[in-house]
Amino acid sequence: MKRKRKFKLCSRRGLIRLLMAFCLAGAAGVIYVFGIASPIRETTSLRVDDGASVSSVAARLRAGDLITSVDTFKMAVRLHGGRVQSGLYDLPAGASVWRIARMLARGRVATTTIVIPEGLTIRQIKQQLLQSAALNGPVDCDAPDRAVCHLRDGDVFPDTYRVARGTNRLAVLELARQKMAQIQENWQNAGARAPAPLTTWNDVVTLASIVQKETPRVAEMPIVASVYLNRLRQKMRLQADPTVVYAVTGGLGDMQGRPLLRGHVKTKNPYNTYVNHGLPPAPIANVGRAALTAVLNPADTNYLFFVADGAGGHRFARTYEEHRRNHADWRAIKKFQNKK
Repeated sequence: MKRKRKFKLCSRRGLIRLLMAFCLAGAAGVIYVFGIASPIRETTSLRVDDGASVSSVAARLRAGDLITSVDTFKMAVRLHGGRVQSGLYDLPAGASVWRIARMLARGRVATTTIVIPEGLTIRQIKQQLLQSAALNGPVDCDAPDRAVCHLRDGDVFPDTYRVARGTNRLAVLELARQKMAQIQENWQNAGARAPAPLTTWNDVVTLASIVQKETPRVAEMPIVASVYLNRLRQKMRLQADPTVVYAVTGGLGDMQGRPLLRGHVKTKNPYNTYVNHGLPPAPIANVGRAALTAVLNPADTNYLFFVADGAGGHRFARTYEEHRRNHADWRAIKKFQNKK
């Protein structure tokens, strides 16, 4: 009798082990099919249109050999909420059906980084956006009720923007416009005052755009800002070369390899600060945070002049005589550089 009981006990244990083995094998199979197996050998782009059904997306994936089973994909999508979101997706090599379903259900679309550099004009920014193959659509529009259709220099904030690949170019411009508008609103809500003789936000951004174009060095910007503020207070013409460039290029802001000649400074144009007193009527470029901060918090100096030092920076002067000496030094440096 004891032997019989031992035999029955062993049989039950064996059956349990066998069932466990089957269960583990089944679980492993499910994990492999849903979470490991993938026919994708290299990153592949997939665009899901607005209103596309799960069945239509599954059929496209199967036709493109991106999944091995339509039913498996549909089940995976159901487990992630039952819907797919529109957009452009990058399906990476080795992506399982579970990963693809999760990407599409959660809208993890392909992204791209758009960098809008500081100091560019609206025209230059639009040219740059048109050159980006990762974006879609035009850069111009004429809707009277859309601010993005009527951008002026100074309206957008240069920054790095991460957007979905295939984003409309006007949408990128609108993001940059909204960011600048928020900066202006924050300044106004804080009750901050512009340094005299500036009075308006347009004054601040206009001077910041000149500072932005004059020097790439953040540490120098408050000093450059102080020079122009000092000149404004003494009713001196600003005589800023970037304003001449803006005037003679019709607002492009780039001489495109041509030299700025002495005759250019006589150009009759509202933006030319060699022939007009005060600030130009509006900004000559789009400015970053450092230039804005420099104008709102300028250095405390008595400087009225500055000239390039030949090393990427500037030499500053309080008097015209000192400035003439600095200018002579710059001409000598430039002559030496041209010989080399």
